Amino acid sequence: MHRKLIVFFVVAALLVVAPPFVAEHYGSGWVRIAAIAMLYVLLALGLNIIVGYAGLLDLGYVAFYAVGAYMYALLASPHLYETFEWIANLLPNGLHTPIWIVVPLAAGLAAIAGVLLGTPVLKLRGDYLAIVTLGFGEIIRVFMNNLEHPVNITNGPRGLDRIDAMNIFGFSFGRAVDIFGFRIPSVVLYFWLFLGLVVASVVICHRLENSRIGRAWMAIREDEVAAKAMGINTRNMKLLAFAMGATFGGVSGSMFAAFQGFVSPESFSLMESIMIVAMVVLGGMGHLPGVILGAVLLAALPEVLRYVAAPLQQMTGGRLDAAILRQLLIATAMISIMLLRPRGLWPAREHGKAAPSPTADTAAAGAAAR
Repeated sequence: MHRKLIVFFVVAALLVVAPPFVAEHYGSGWVRIAAIAMLYVLLALGLNIIVGYAGLLDLGYVAFYAVGAYMYALLASPHLYETFEWIANLLPNGLHTPIWIVVPLAAGLAAIAGVLLGTPVLKLRGDYLAIVTLGFGEIIRVFMNNLEHPVNITNGPRGLDRIDAMNIFGFSFGRAVDIFGFRIPSVVLYFWLFLGLVVASVVICHRLENSRIGRAWMAIREDEVAAKAMGINTRNMKLLAFAMGATFGGVSGSMFAAFQGFVSPESFSLMESIMIVAMVVLGGMGHLPGVILGAVLLAALPEVLRYVAAPLQQMTGGRLDAAILRQLLIATAMISIMLLRPRGLWPAREHGKAAPSPTADTAAAGAAAR
């Protein structure tokens, strides 16, 4: 335990100290990749509650991500102020909702969406559950894409821009700060914010995993009929899994909107949802270190493969599209890993244990009984 704590504090210290030096010497691009990776870790941790703990295959998780992002964008941008005259008359200085209101609203609205999704699919399992949740994710994306007429709420495919940066007690994450003569870029501040959220989420997920609720989820995952026979209210537990997993997506979406300053339906496609599921499965379902590892690898892999795809494209005389080549390389890497490590890169010890081999005493006892 002490060794794990030492490793944890060393890694945390490196993640806090390294980004400013990386941004200064190698540019802010790598820090931005790391910040996006932290957002994907947050999303993967939320989906792990639904898929890894409760065993409910959700292919529409990106819908909760979209709900949180649009909630923040609408309440922290001039879109509603410019579209509705009564809002302009009510708030002459514009609509700039504080973070303490926006983020809880995003989490709460995502939780409500999770319950609305979970209620009609309580009796579905496996492929049927995956199809229904996939449809839910596409419905939300199409809804955001078309909610422009007759009343312009989401601005349709053009998206929402001029979104306020994250602001806490007057401290804006959208501006660089000088600390002891050392300039800290905005992207580093966001990285620290996302890292703090990831640490808090890991603590929450770890406590959930070892609580009565977490053990009830795992019992439902292993055998729902047996769990119900043991007195577990499977209906409420499933709804709770959907709601709690969705809150992580809502908070991630609000952070994404503040970080990017722009949201559109294109950011919440089916491919995004599949990538989040792949992060959980690739790392190891139900195992927090494995989920974090899978999220970091799959979030950073497309950017790293830019340096591989470009030379290969030049070797073929430009006949291969770089974006398609990157997707091919990602798919090849995922297939190779899943063939070599079918339970994930870092699976949980309790999951998939081999049956104990018979000892000499048990074999002799069995022979005597026969």
